[in-house]
Amino acid sequence: MRSLFHKSLVFVIIAGFLNSCAGDRDRNYQYFPDMYRPVPYEPYGAYDIFANQQEAKLPVDGTIPRGWMPYDYEDTPEGRADAKANLKNPLPYTEENLTKGKALYTVYCAVCHGDKGDGQGTLVEREKILGVPSYDDPGRSITEGSVYHAMYYGLNNMGSYAVQTSIKERWQIDHYVMSLKDKLEGNPERSFQTNTVTQENSDNLNPAEPAEDLSEKDQTQSEE
Repeated sequence: MRSLFHKSLVFVIIAGFLNSCAGDRDRNYQYFPDMYRPVPYEPYGAYDIFANQQEAKLPVDGTIPRGWMPYDYEDTPEGRADAKANLKNPLPYTEENLTKGKALYTVYCAVCHGDKGDGQGTLVEREKILGVPSYDDPGRSITEGSVYHAMYYGLNNMGSYAVQTSIKERWQIDHYVMSLKDKLEGNPERSFQTNTVTQENSDNLNPAEPAEDLSEKDQTQSEE
């Protein structure tokens, strides 16, 4: 009798599993339907309410993201030469900027260029990558502009760091790279400047405050 009960129980369980899998077109039950049928429009979904039925739209011509500044030098030999000759670091050469530049350099650059900027980083020593020149290589004659241009677009085997770093961070790295170049060339150490940014050069940097802080400030001023 007990054996018949166990067999019947197993049969009922198996039948329940088979029945739960029945139906090829519709799900039998959705525990969280909003996960399958989202309330908002899908970015790449097709909806009659939108032109061409596409929800995702291109930005208006001429617009740029808030807090981002266009870079005026093109990724061409001419643009690189122009940046090398004319582009200057808008950040003051302060101990704070140099210290932050060193920390960022250690994260992004030292593995190839070396802690001293001599082109003997860890990957070079392990022969994972070759041909990394020293910053005092007379054939390169790097400048503030050429260093920034290389970080922005990349150069040869080096990729771009425009996504990983902000404008200010790249200029801080730029200061540290040029300080390594001076050390390799035996030049006297550069004196620190006052922590001021001229209005002429401030346009090359990110806004001093995050976008959300600026909007809050505007709202406060309007209420006053």
